[in-house]
Amino acid sequence: MKKILPGLALASLLFTTGSALAADYKIDKEGQHAFVNFRIQHLGYSWLYGTFRDFDGSFSFDESNPATDKVNVTINTTSVDTNHAERDKHLRSAEFLNVTKFPQATFTSTDVKKTAGGLDINGNLTLNGVTKPVVLAAKMIGQGDDPWGGVRAGFEASAKIKLKDFNITTDLGPASQDVELIISVEGVRQK
Repeated sequence: MKKILPGLALASLLFTTGSALAADYKIDKEGQHAFVNFRIQHLGYSWLYGTFRDFDGSFSFDESNPATDKVNVTINTTSVDTNHAERDKHLRSAEFLNVTKFPQATFTSTDVKKTAGGLDINGNLTLNGVTKPVVLAAKMIGQGDDPWGGVRAGFEASAKIKLKDFNITTDLGPASQDVELIISVEGVRQK
């Protein structure tokens, strides 16, 4: 009995310490410290950049145990903005994002692994009514206390997706088959 009690106390301490390292964060979209951007080649001559202005999400982060990390993001596809009203209207049409039928895109992580350069966030991206696995290559930018008494963590991530994988079949030419996602988020730790 004397050996069991210290073992249980140690296990309890380790479990408590381990779970205390994990933290939940809400993406700070209100303070405009988060961006979901994309770029695609235009005719192979230049890049066309765009962003989604309206999205929300959260993530959990444990630096010592990435396997417990999670990411969930919802994007309102009607908020697409490429700085050109007519193009944005076309992107919202059934030829591209089909926002009338599918007004939201989502990303839900399934697995997070530490890599030499940061983290691989494996997850399911649902866009235009299609769900496909996507890997976000992510790295931490920084973390710590903010001036308002909160704690923040910031990450950037990127991925490349094929338009045809998400039923976007409009032919934009051979140089424009893939879209690069460029994501930067800052999260506020939840109490």
